[in-house]
Amino acid sequence: MDDRVRLTALQRHWDASDANDFEVEHDIYREDAVLDYPQSGERIRGRGNIQESRFVQPNKKRFTIRRIVGAGDLWVTEFVLTYDGAPSYAVSIMEFREGLVAHETQYFCDPFDPGSLRAHLVERVS
Repeated sequence: MDDRVRLTALQRHWDASDANDFEVEHDIYREDAVLDYPQSGERIRGRGNIQESRFVQPNKKRFTIRRIVGAGDLWVTEFVLTYDGAPSYAVSIMEFREGLVAHETQYFCDPFDPGSLRAHLVERVS
């Protein structure tokens, strides 16, 4: 599997995530995939359990991809995950094995106000 195929699979995954298409969203995972959420200390084993964990989430979710970078079996997606209108900045690290995601780790961060002491040094971006 070349990098163009992986990138296309990732774009399809994130588009399906944004559309709440739980079937297509999980096509990217191996049956024995593992998903880690380090900030909450959770590990979910198995594609079916990963899919169910997302299906039972009651919040309305939106995914805005900022960028996808990677090569070979390691890919990183930077995105904004909006739950019920509240944005959270996130990073997904996906490790492929035999063409499918074997391990994913997701990190989340809430937005914060910029520091006043460095205001003269920065440029505001959205």
